[in-house]
Amino acid sequence: MGGEGDEELSPFVESFSSFDNEDGAESNQLRKRNGTTWTAVAHIITGVIGAGVLSLAWSIAQLGWIAGPLFILVFALITIVSADLLSDCYRYSDPHLGLDQYRCSSYMEAVRLYLGEKWQYVCGVFLHQGLYGCGIAYTITAASSIRAIQRSNCYHDKGHEAACSYGDIQHMLVFGSIQIVVSQIPDFHNMTWLSVMAAVMSFIYSFIGFGLGFAKVIENGTIKGSIAGVPASNMANKLWSAFQALGDIAFAYPYTVILLEIQDTLKSPPAESQTMKKASVIAVILTTFFYLCCGCFGYAAFGNDTPGNLLSGFELFEPYWLVDFANACIVLHLVGGYQMFSQPIFAVSERWLSKNYSNSGFVKNFYCLKLPLLPLVQLNPMRICCRTAYVVSTTGIAMMFPYFNQVLGVLGAIGFWPLTIYFPLEMYFVRNKTQPWTRQWLVLRMISFVCFLVSVVGVIGSLQGLVSSKLG
Repeated sequence: MGGEGDEELSPFVESFSSFDNEDGAESNQLRKRNGTTWTAVAHIITGVIGAGVLSLAWSIAQLGWIAGPLFILVFALITIVSADLLSDCYRYSDPHLGLDQYRCSSYMEAVRLYLGEKWQYVCGVFLHQGLYGCGIAYTITAASSIRAIQRSNCYHDKGHEAACSYGDIQHMLVFGSIQIVVSQIPDFHNMTWLSVMAAVMSFIYSFIGFGLGFAKVIENGTIKGSIAGVPASNMANKLWSAFQALGDIAFAYPYTVILLEIQDTLKSPPAESQTMKKASVIAVILTTFFYLCCGCFGYAAFGNDTPGNLLSGFELFEPYWLVDFANACIVLHLVGGYQMFSQPIFAVSERWLSKNYSNSGFVKNFYCLKLPLLPLVQLNPMRICCRTAYVVSTTGIAMMFPYFNQVLGVLGAIGFWPLTIYFPLEMYFVRNKTQPWTRQWLVLRMISFVCFLVSVVGVIGSLQGLVSSKLG
């Protein structure tokens, strides 16, 4: 494809001849990296705080007052450790290939270099499932938030006893239409403004959710909930719900699938890994604070009746405009979040097409479009068609499975262990030449095994909930 990214290396690395050996950058340095700690924090928060935060009150309700907050803290710690390990793998050196401090600009590129081509394909299955799944989940969440605005306005106008019911399909179509336009943003380097906007929106609606929960607790005059969480008719149902809750929490945190893309935007010096580690700690601490506030106060406000989507529990709340504003902020944030997880897929597919069809005008030609009051826009037929097809597919699947908590749980549990734990750990071992059966090796292997078990039970519980919802 044309434009400034043409000569960058494909994730499917085959040649390193265009890279010099001093800093691993392109010898002609087509793109200047200007990212800082705070732009990285904005990207991370855009990727992390999203659909997941709205399900945490429900997750805590299933696990109870002790296990719920504890698991949120545990997942936060695991995310920081995983990000720390992976950020060290950004620079790759191999004298046999003539590489010294080569930049790994994507997750799959790093897996290929450190672990080999076979594992790259295995990783690709989980990675693209996770990225694609986020697009589906964000479409479902955006539709849910738009519907909540309609219901809140309806209750305000017609009374709390009115039959205010609205479907999701038309809202998903609206969100999908917006994404078709926004998807024409070329890449990560051109979407800092969108990430900053989305990060601000996430803080606003998280703070509103926390405030509404706190106000509800004050109104109730008591803290609802119990140590054991929501009771179930039998132990099996309790376990299914607890397993699904773990999947929801797993979905709410990890951002390893986009970490290296974010790190590739950072300027140096200081070393990119140093900046990225600092940004990761700041972002995870901030998100954990809001997660605990929203989740705990949501459970304290509603107890056993805690809804799957926290803000849907405040549809009868006054002032109704505050609830509407929070849901509008969610939709705006999800516009950016959708792009955060879609851009890596766009990059891989378009680089592959550029490599294999380099002489095609459909692939390489750009056309300029100038609209009043807007900057010059460069349009590429291949980009328009491929990205539109991608958005249409995620919207279509979301319309088929509009089950908020269950979809989040399945997606979070499937991708959590391989992408957040296994591959970063294996690359770290190769990079540092960690010997088997050493203390560090054993500790990290034990953590990996425990996280594997969490992923398995999360998948089982969420699939059971998804099947039950579909049959019901």
